Amino acid sequence: MTLLILGLVMFLGVHSVRIFAADWRDAQIAARGENAWKGLYSIAAIVGLVVLIYGYGVARDAAGTLYTPPPWGRPVLHVAMPIALVFFVASQLPMGHLKKRFGHPMLWGIIIWSAAHLLANGDAASVLLFAGFLAWSLIDLMSAKQRPNSDSSAAKAWPDLAALIIGFGVTGIFAAFMHQWLIGVPVI
Repeated sequence: MTLLILGLVMFLGVHSVRIFAADWRDAQIAARGENAWKGLYSIAAIVGLVVLIYGYGVARDAAGTLYTPPPWGRPVLHVAMPIALVFFVASQLPMGHLKKRFGHPMLWGIIIWSAAHLLANGDAASVLLFAGFLAWSLIDLMSAKQRPNSDSSAAKAWPDLAALIIGFGVTGIFAAFMHQWLIGVPVI
C-alpha cells in the first residue's frame, strides 16, 4: 500500500498545485518560463502516475476487502464508463456544448469514473485509489468554479459528436482488451 499511497500523493499532489499554491505556481512560471514549468510538471506527473499504477498493482493483490460491492455496482460501472470517457474526450476538444455546459468535463469524467469504480470494487487498494481521485476531483471542481472563466467561445456541435464517437470507441477498445492488459482485470 505504501507505493500506492506515494503514487497518489505524487500524482494528485502535482495536480493540486493550482488549487492550493496558485501564487507559488505563478511565481515558478514567471521565473522559469511556461515551457520549463510544463516540462517539470509533466515529468513529476508521469513519475507519480507510474508509481501509482505499479503501487496499485502490488497493493491490489495484497489488500483485504473493505466491503462487498452491491450486485448492481458492476452494471452501473459498465454504463458509467462510456459517459466518463465522453466527458474526458470532450475536455480535450474545442468548445462544444458539453464543455460549455459543464465547464470542466475532465473533472466530471473523473468523478463519474471514480464513483462508479467504488460501486464495483470493495478491496482496500481500489477504495483508496478511487476515493482519493473522487475527493481530489470534487475539491478541484470547487476550486475551478472559483477561478474566472476566460473562454467565451461559442459552442459547436461537432466537438460533442467527436467526443461521443471517440469516447465510445475508446470504451470498446478498453473493454475488449486494454483493461485486462493494463490493469489485469477483464471487463468482458
